[in-house]
Amino acid sequence: MSKKNFFRGTFILTCTGLASRVIGFFYRIFLSHTIGAHGLGLYQLIMPLQNLVLAFTVSGIQTSLSRLVASRLALKKGNEAKKLFKCGTIMSFLLSSAAAWIFYSQSGFFAGQILKEPLTEPLIRILALQFPLSAIHSCINSYYFAEKKAGIPSGLQLMEQIVRVSSSWLISQILLSQNLPVTAVVAVGGSLISEIFTAASGLLLLGLHFSNKHSSDFSALSCMHEIFHTAFPLTLNRVLLTLLGSIEVVLIPQQLQVYGLSSADALKVYGIFTGMALPLILFPSTVTNSVSVMLMPSVAEMQALGRQKKIRSVTIGAGTGCLSLGIFCTLGFFLLGPYLGNFLFKSPTAGTYIRTLSFICPFLYMNTTLSSILHGLGETTRSLLHNAAGILVRISFVLFLIPAVGIRGYFYGILISELLLSCLHISYLYRR
Repeated sequence: MSKKNFFRGTFILTCTGLASRVIGFFYRIFLSHTIGAHGLGLYQLIMPLQNLVLAFTVSGIQTSLSRLVASRLALKKGNEAKKLFKCGTIMSFLLSSAAAWIFYSQSGFFAGQILKEPLTEPLIRILALQFPLSAIHSCINSYYFAEKKAGIPSGLQLMEQIVRVSSSWLISQILLSQNLPVTAVVAVGGSLISEIFTAASGLLLLGLHFSNKHSSDFSALSCMHEIFHTAFPLTLNRVLLTLLGSIEVVLIPQQLQVYGLSSADALKVYGIFTGMALPLILFPSTVTNSVSVMLMPSVAEMQALGRQKKIRSVTIGAGTGCLSLGIFCTLGFFLLGPYLGNFLFKSPTAGTYIRTLSFICPFLYMNTTLSSILHGLGETTRSLLHNAAGILVRISFVLFLIPAVGIRGYFYGILISELLLSCLHISYLYRR
């Protein structure tokens, strides 16, 4: 990929991502005022289930498609690229549909036995309907990223955010007009409607793009074999990391209760952390996420063409840039954290959390980029080991430090794990 196309794609993704994050912040403020910290806690509690399902049914195939399609396009094999995309999308859709049926029919089990919170049962049912739609959406994005057409996924992302916010507001107004309680169903229902809209729009655009028939000797069986061969380690990587992350998320409210908080207070603290403070810390990562999305297929393309020196130069430049951004954001969040918590969320506690979390920014932003480079190089096993080590460190802090010092113990765990992850990534890439 030329520098011009890379920076143009990154710029488009960053602008769209920033716009989406701005909308998302107003959305978080709306939710915090509408469903409260307890509702935010319930909503965030079901997210690990969605992440786990998508890791198993979508993430590995999506990354595999992006790499395979990018390499085929670099070798001027466009017809094979389209066949790979079609096979991968069908595989992902079927897997996610099966997962949707399991979670919908067994929502009571997941709510009561896994999450230990019966109030999440109706939320899980609505969430399950999103799985096949998210699979379609993700695969469409992977194809256009491989083609270096960042504008289409960016436009879909922005529309998805707008529809989510509008739908959630409409659902809340309907509930209020019927004198019904406004609960976390507002957030999950808005998310479902946005996925319906985005998947339908993506299929429409794709239908126009694939309007002409293309012939190829590349069989469907060969497509499936190649996708499976590439996607399996990626899926295993993502599933294991998501499973560990899900265990971590489920344990946090439980350990806060061991610390001495009631169930409602634990969910409130968790909601402030995940629904208010953390999204603000992640706001600048829009830039690093955009760089990472463009880097992965670019590194795969450079590796296919044997441009090792170029990969080294890109790695150093991207890592240094993200580290510098993180240092700047640490200073900003540390100085302005209390003000932002009060101004945006009317919560002094959120301000304290923002200031404490500010120290993770340099490592968090840099790790996003370095992980993308490792995936582009095909080092999925190495990335798995590094990320698993980081998550195990956080889980250890959740188990042993939260009962002693509260949520601050988890903040310390995040900082140590991100620092460890940076050291592992840099050490391996330097040796390589």
